[in-house]
Amino acid sequence: MNHFADRRRTLLRLACLSTLGVGTARSQAHRGIVLGQSAPTTGPAAQLGLQMNQGARLHFDAVNAQGGINGQAIELRLLDDGYEPERCKANTETFIRDEVFALFGYVGTPTTLAALPLANEHRLPLFGPFTGAQALREPFSRYVFHVRASYFDETALIVRQLTGLGLKKIAVFRQNDSYGQAGLDGVKRALASTGLEPVAVGLVERNSVEVAAAAQAIVAKQPDAVVQISAYKSCAAFIRAARKAGYGGTFYNVSFVGTQALADELGKEGHGVMVSQVMPFPFSTTTAISREYLDAIKRSNGKHQPNYSGMEGYVAARVFTEGLKRAGRPATRDGFITAMEGMQRLDLGGFHVGFGPRNHVGSAYVDLTMLTEDGRVRR
Repeated sequence: MNHFADRRRTLLRLACLSTLGVGTARSQAHRGIVLGQSAPTTGPAAQLGLQMNQGARLHFDAVNAQGGINGQAIELRLLDDGYEPERCKANTETFIRDEVFALFGYVGTPTTLAALPLANEHRLPLFGPFTGAQALREPFSRYVFHVRASYFDETALIVRQLTGLGLKKIAVFRQNDSYGQAGLDGVKRALASTGLEPVAVGLVERNSVEVAAAAQAIVAKQPDAVVQISAYKSCAAFIRAARKAGYGGTFYNVSFVGTQALADELGKEGHGVMVSQVMPFPFSTTTAISREYLDAIKRSNGKHQPNYSGMEGYVAARVFTEGLKRAGRPATRDGFITAMEGMQRLDLGGFHVGFGPRNHVGSAYVDLTMLTEDGRVRR
């Protein structure tokens, strides 16, 4: 009797577990495709996270209004990390507990690096991070997909333009973390090919505008140009401090600075400041993807304004949804990764991306822009 009773209890327990599994699967299918985004929405880098998120939502909302992807809606959950790695790691752990389908649009090098081991451990796609750091591209990870060009690509273009103009004394103002180091490595790499090296390097702490020491050290060397690898508030503070100290050279920034946020911070003082870009020009209808982005902004009834960070979010969302379409239903993480790796060449309307089984970097596109005294961006 005891043998039959034990067997019956075992069968009942297995039946319950099976029912729970079915319930979980149905629940996930019912809630659609849930993405987790950790980004700054408060603090000195807030505009980077807010604009990236807004751009992505413009596309995801349009997709959902048309019935979603393969009948499933896309939900983008945003958690504020203040541009701090430990907070980003905690947010990622929350997303993992919530069983999100993928991590999307993380903002920043040190923060995304804090999430990378968790993404790899849990085999969780980490898609379209707003960073060009090489440390997120090498060594290769099956779970990380980049839509943008690298900081090596950006700094190579900047150095090529400067040296092409005969300017050889180049300094670097950088954030004192993995982002700033990634940018400095790019500048050094590009300069080394011409037998040069930075004439000075100044540091600023992340989420700080204490730039006096950096300005003093760099201005003393009187460089022809300063390449800035930081976020918009500290870069704006450095430009003001350097000019106040008598510096008359040119300032170059990589895309992560937040172009519109930097222009807003500087106002008329932004005139002539250069910024490298990795996305299509978002302020005119010269490309089909720009027209699409601007049309989406019009439909938002004045809630959003075009900017490069928003365009990056929009483009990342476009590429992600294309991967979902190709993955079929029910969407699985492995199916999504396989679909992305089969996306050899995708034309978004003037902006091309392509991936492969050992290539998860979709684009090497880089352009240069200039800020004007009326707060606009000119190509």
